[in-house]
Amino acid sequence: MSAYRWKSFYEDEDRPEKPRRYGVTEMRGPHYTLLSQNVLQDIFESMGHFVDGLKFAGGSHSLMPKTYIKEVTDMAHKHNVYVSTGEWAEHLLQKGPSSFKEYIEECKQLGFDTIELNVGSLGIPEETLLRFVRLIKSGGLKAKPQFAVKFNKSDIPVARDRAFGAYVVPVPRTSEIVEDVDLLIRRAERCLEAGADMIMIDADDVCKCADSVRADIIAKVIGRLGLEKTMFEASNGKTSEWFINQYGPKVNLFVDHSQVMDLECLRGRNLGHDHRSVLGSSYFLSNLRDA
Repeated sequence: MSAYRWKSFYEDEDRPEKPRRYGVTEMRGPHYTLLSQNVLQDIFESMGHFVDGLKFAGGSHSLMPKTYIKEVTDMAHKHNVYVSTGEWAEHLLQKGPSSFKEYIEECKQLGFDTIELNVGSLGIPEETLLRFVRLIKSGGLKAKPQFAVKFNKSDIPVARDRAFGAYVVPVPRTSEIVEDVDLLIRRAERCLEAGADMIMIDADDVCKCADSVRADIIAKVIGRLGLEKTMFEASNGKTSEWFINQYGPKVNLFVDHSQVMDLECLRGRNLGHDHRSVLGSSYFLSNLRDA
């Protein structure tokens, strides 16, 4: 730890050493920008203690040579960083019922540790979603369903069908999208009971922008599912600041690779005075100094 004299990981500071169950920082891999192996290597060597996971967002891994993916996953594992898929499983459904099992096996061979399931994009019945979670777990990988707060109105069960695990009669799809945080939580709870390791909450309509964060939704999700079992997509640095300010360093966040160092400084609040140059004009640390 000599390279990180200003930072140590103890239970009485902000969170423990890796592998961590909380205070997890998952980093976006190649998606909006093309990250070469050299760039990833630099990030892991300089900030590897702060990066818990690497996600190939947006199905980007489907466009890359398998040899490259395996080299990246091997590199990540050397730095004790898990590797997750992004949105891609929904593209396999048209290939037949066996395609998902084949996808799990291929992900395992390529070195992925976690398979993420975008529930909104999948558009599958709840029982099928739970079966996918169980298939991932039986394949030896971790499952991370991703939920948004808005659903197709046809997915909202009528009052008498809201009981836990109730069978919902399929109805025709509509074009109306509605918000239902209770349905999000109920489905997430069932996924966790089926073996899911973490629930990812999409930033859209919840925490896309720092000045319009839905604090009510976030508080309800954390209150029901727990801080350790939820991860939030932080679209920018100010959104990360909001989460740390509200829930402390133990909140799990998914951020862009460019935000890893800023987020780590925010997690260790006592570092703000000595390392404010790293964060530039961070309004959160300015507020701390003025407090």
